[in-house]
Amino acid sequence: MNLTLRNVEVEGRDGLDVRIEGGRIVEIGARLARGDDIDGRGGALIPGLADHHIHLFALAAREASVVLDDVRDAATLVERVRAGSWLRPGSWVRATGYHERMAGELSRQELDALAPHFPLRIQHQTGALWMLNSQALALVAADDGPPCVERGADGGPTGRIWRGDAWLRERLGAEPPPLRPIGAQLARFGVTHLTDASVTTDAAAAARLADARRVMDLQQHLMLMSGEPLEAPDDGAFAVGPVKVLLDDHALPDLDDFIARIGQARLWGRAVAVHCVTAGELALTLAAFGAAGARTGDRIEHGGVIPTEAISQLRALGLIVVTQSAFVRERGDRYLAEVDPAEQPDLYRHASLKAEGVQLAGSSDAPYATPDPWVGIAAAMDRFTLAGRSLGPFEGLRPHEALGLYLGDLKDPAGPPRRVAEGAAADLCLLRTPLAQALRRPTSDLVRATFIGGPVYLGPS
Repeated sequence: MNLTLRNVEVEGRDGLDVRIEGGRIVEIGARLARGDDIDGRGGALIPGLADHHIHLFALAAREASVVLDDVRDAATLVERVRAGSWLRPGSWVRATGYHERMAGELSRQELDALAPHFPLRIQHQTGALWMLNSQALALVAADDGPPCVERGADGGPTGRIWRGDAWLRERLGAEPPPLRPIGAQLARFGVTHLTDASVTTDAAAAARLADARRVMDLQQHLMLMSGEPLEAPDDGAFAVGPVKVLLDDHALPDLDDFIARIGQARLWGRAVAVHCVTAGELALTLAAFGAAGARTGDRIEHGGVIPTEAISQLRALGLIVVTQSAFVRERGDRYLAEVDPAEQPDLYRHASLKAEGVQLAGSSDAPYATPDPWVGIAAAMDRFTLAGRSLGPFEGLRPHEALGLYLGDLKDPAGPPRRVAEGAAADLCLLRTPLAQALRRPTSDLVRATFIGGPVYLGPS
């Protein structure tokens, strides 16, 4: 598709035209020859945003789920879940976003009291745990389940299933949720590049994602992590990313096993991305990379807690930290209430990492936080919680640094930001205002159009 974007701001220069042919930028200048035009009305034209850690099928499934993120007490939990059952009579109720502050720890007994007449499964806010009532456990035949099915003193399932997504999907036999609404939503946010960070991605899941790209249900450029071998298709529907290693504080692997896992990734010719939320997970990861050796592209996913003494190790190993600034906004009030004040400066570090030369990139971890990258950009700058309290105020980034977290290439997420330049791919985001104005109060409402080779989203004028 050939078109010209007129009267746009590019890298601080206003009044420019940008001509696109064959999915690439071929010319930038003032008053270019007319053709198929879009009037930019003085808005900034920036590279399309990249989400370097997202879970696409889980995000799509959330659309058909009861969302519990804003529940504050047991009474509201009961009301929300039972309302979901009325919307889907006779079927499963799937709820997401649970945390113990709502109604304590849940097992099958508590869920049976909450939902005695329909099968119910509730996902913990971390994504690590599913909690099922007795009807749901019977439907998935949990009595014969694998080690991810937690068992009580009597040997029976407690209703709590740890990291059992793949097993649950197999037992449920449900069709994967449609991805078209997710692709459209992300395009409205100006997102053109995605890295799916799911450890459970196998050849079948990868094929479904590739097909979604081929039919344009999912229009964004795509890179996939996985826990096992993965091959990129010949047509480039997706690229293969790092091998994902998932750590949980309650069941950390033996160091030698971890080192062997890194070695296996090297044999596959791939970098390694390690889920590190806690200080314990990070300490083990640094020890493993220290012994096995780190290579370009190795990543720390989340970096939820990074003690001061770990920063120099991250820099020395050359590890990228792929962070989620939106957690400061969405979970910051809980962190301030529950985390020891002495440890709060270690939470989701930004500025202190960059100051010490640690590579940093941005992402959403959606659906476990909002998929809107502009929330992350704003939180990376101001470090405010939903209640307007400050969490780590000295970790705030300058506006262009915060935006830059989302401009890296998928293969080099913390590398040089992609640019709007002649010869570059036409993966672009057109804003309604000049960039300096947009970054005063970042919001996805300022996205007027998104281009991936050509237009994939054109908002109202």
